[in-house]
Amino acid sequence: MDLDLAALLPEVRALARAAGRAILAHYDSPPAPTHKQDGSPVTQADFDADNIVSPGLFKLTPNIPVVSEESRHGDATGARGFWLVDPLDGTRDFLARTGDFTVNIGLIWDGQPVLGVMYVPVGNLCYAATTPGGAVVARGDGRDSPMRTRARPAAGLTVVQSRFRGRTQGVDEFLAAHKVHEVVQRGSAVKLCDVAAGIADVYPCFGPSYEWDTAAGHAIVNAAGGRVELPDGGAFTYGKKDFLNGPFVAWGK
Repeated sequence: MDLDLAALLPEVRALARAAGRAILAHYDSPPAPTHKQDGSPVTQADFDADNIVSPGLFKLTPNIPVVSEESRHGDATGARGFWLVDPLDGTRDFLARTGDFTVNIGLIWDGQPVLGVMYVPVGNLCYAATTPGGAVVARGDGRDSPMRTRARPAAGLTVVQSRFRGRTQGVDEFLAAHKVHEVVQRGSAVKLCDVAAGIADVYPCFGPSYEWDTAAGHAIVNAAGGRVELPDGGAFTYGKKDFLNGPFVAWGK
């Protein structure tokens, strides 16, 4: 890979923060949503954030396609590397003003995430990682703090699950096979960063998701010492048809 990931990371973090500011400009009076074919909502805040991130990435790395939930810049077909962007992940949480929404930017190379940035506008939290490398989190303009996944507690696992989707088919069976201490409901892909930060131990996702939902958080979990895999332990890869994910499980240790 002829890329300096460490040099790219600050630029990508700046784009995520700028997109977060654009989203927050709508937060006190959220714009009325429209709905996509799959029933998910989309608002002007989604588009405003995308208009910052996607062109910014394409300008930063003109030879690397950018695949966003809301737009495309370049053709990722057969590309060895491509960006995956969800400019506002957790639109339902944005509309409900829960604070659990994020800007997700991930770089895929040879089917795996090698760089990830996830920005949480409410709380001004920026998670970032390169692989190989380390995972960090910064609050506001403060310094980066390293993140590591935690050992599984003797009391049982803390499980993070989607607030709006609830328990999808297969999750109950998964949980029944493990000692569970508590189940916490969160919105958006920040659940992956909860695992990376050692706040939670596992995030099982058996419902539908897209690669732009997971790429940034996957990179961060990897760099923090965890893993994202298929329920049977197989490799969770990127570049799938229509960028549609199947079930996966994010583990700490």
